[in-house]
Amino acid sequence: MKASLPKNTEYLLKKINDYLRLSNQWFWETPERALLTAYKAAMMIKNIEIEHFGGNPISAESGNYTESVMAYWQAELNRNLSTIKLRLAEFKVSHSILNISHPRLLDRLSFIDEVINKYTILEQSFPALAPVDESVENQVIKTVNDQPEIAPTNKSKKDSFTQKTGLFPRSIGRTINRIKTELDPKSEEEVVRNFRKSQKQTSAALRFLLLLVIVPVLTQQLSKNFLITPIMDRVRGEQETPIFINSEMEEKALKELQTYEESLKFQSLIYQTPGLSAEAIEEKVKLKASELAEEFRSKSRSAVGNVFADMIALSAFAILIVNSKQEIATLKSFMDTIVYGLSDSAKAFIIILFTDIFVGFHSPHGWEVLLEGLATHLGVAADRNFIFLFIATFPVVLDTILKYWIFRYLSRISPSAVATLKSMNE
Repeated sequence: MKASLPKNTEYLLKKINDYLRLSNQWFWETPERALLTAYKAAMMIKNIEIEHFGGNPISAESGNYTESVMAYWQAELNRNLSTIKLRLAEFKVSHSILNISHPRLLDRLSFIDEVINKYTILEQSFPALAPVDESVENQVIKTVNDQPEIAPTNKSKKDSFTQKTGLFPRSIGRTINRIKTELDPKSEEEVVRNFRKSQKQTSAALRFLLLLVIVPVLTQQLSKNFLITPIMDRVRGEQETPIFINSEMEEKALKELQTYEESLKFQSLIYQTPGLSAEAIEEKVKLKASELAEEFRSKSRSAVGNVFADMIALSAFAILIVNSKQEIATLKSFMDTIVYGLSDSAKAFIIILFTDIFVGFHSPHGWEVLLEGLATHLGVAADRNFIFLFIATFPVVLDTILKYWIFRYLSRISPSAVATLKSMNE
C-alpha cells in the first residue's frame, strides 16, 4: 500500500499538469476561436444574401417571399447577428488580455463589420426588417432554431439593433485601443518579433518552393547524363541505337529529307547554280540523310533515357514531399496569407485567368501542344485519337471540379469574391 502511493501521486500530478496545459492552450486560443465563430456567422449571412436576396440585405424589400418564409430568414439573420455580437465581445475581452495580432484577424474583422454595418443602417431607415405576424414568426423560430427565447418580435429587433449601434461609434474604441498599443513600451518589441517571425516563415516557404522545382529538374538531368546514359551504352555494347523508335519520327525525317532535296532542285533550276548536276544533288541528299540519321539516333537515345530519368525525378519529388511535412505547413500558411491579402477582384481575376487557360474556349490548342510535347519527350508516337479524347473529357472534368470548389468552399471562405466573380463573368 505504501509502495503504490508514489505512483498514485505521480499519476495525479501528471493529470493536473495535462489539465493545466490544455486549459492554458484553450485560453490562448480563445481570441482566434471566438473570432472564427463570428466570422462563420457573418459568412452564413452573406451566403443567404447572395443565394436568396440577390446580394442585397435580408429584408422584405429585397425578396419576394411569403410571411412565413420571410420569418424564417429573419430568424436566421437574428440568430447569426446574436452569435456575432456575443463572440465579438468575447474576442475583445480576450484580445485585450492576450494582445495577439495576425493579418488574418484584421481581414475577418473587416468582413464582419462589412456584413453587420448594413443592418445597422437598415434599422435606422426601417423600424423592422420583416413586418410579419408575431405568432407565425415565433412558431417558425421555435421549429427551426429550437430557441424560443430569442424570438425576434418587432420590439426585440429594435432593441437588438439599438444595442448593436451602441452609445458611441465603434471606431472610437478602436482608436483608443490603437493609442494604448502605441503607448505600450513593449509594443515595439512585439512588432519586431512578429515581423522577424513572418520574415523567417516567408524565407522558409520560398526556399521550399524553389526546392520543389529545382530538385526534380536537377535529379532528372544528373541521373540522365551520369547514370542512365552510361548504363544504356554499357548494356548495348557494340550494338547501335535504333534510328527511329516510332513511326512518327521516321515520317518526320523523311519529310525533312524530301524538303531538302526539293530545295536543291529548286536552286538548280531557278538560280542556275553551277555544279548541281543530278549526281551532285544525289550526293548531297545522301550526306543529309546521314546527318538526319545521327540526329534522330541521338533523339531516340535521349527519349529512352528520359523515361527512366523522369521516374527517378518523380521518386525524388515524392521523397521530398513525404519528408517535409513542416515545410509544407509553412508553405500552406504563406499561401493562405497571400490569398487572404488579395482583394476580391484579384481573386476573381486569377480564377477567370486559370479557367480560360485550362478549360476555356481556346484551351484545346494548348492541351494539344502540351500532349504532343510530352509524347516527343518520352519518344512515343502522338496518337491523335487519344489526344482528341483527352481534350474532350479532361477539361470538362476539371471545369466541373472547379465549379464545385467555388460552390462548396469559396462561397464560405470569401462570399464577396464569388459575387465579384459572377459579376465579371456576366
